[in-house]
Amino acid sequence: QVQLVESGGGLVQTGGSLRLSCAASGRAISIGTMGWYRQAPGQQRELVATINKRGSISYADSAKGRFTISRDNAKSTVYLQMNSVKPEDTAVYFCNVEWRYSFGNTYRELWGQGTLVTVSS
Repeated sequence: QVQLVESGGGLVQTGGSLRLSCAASGRAISIGTMGWYRQAPGQQRELVATINKRGSISYADSAKGRFTISRDNAKSTVYLQMNSVKPEDTAVYFCNVEWRYSFGNTYRELWGQGTLVTVSS
């Protein structure tokens, strides 16, 4: 069984910084692309950033220049460093991880439980 544990959300003032973490755990698994998504109240879930196993990164336009995604493959953990946050960044942030069993070749998708980020103006 694979589990994701998110942490790092909270209340931050406009212009401040916050770091989100998402750790994947499970026996005999291989992690593929990891990413962060967010869902604001009344809005659809949207992509924030993704990073693949080789470190190739993609950002939503809203995140470019302010957010940085990174991963530690040894810890199966993905991070999202959020700088210069704005009130419109207020949302529940979800990590998303592609994983497969080490002896298999089919990737599956798993979502974290979500962590709330609130940016006060």
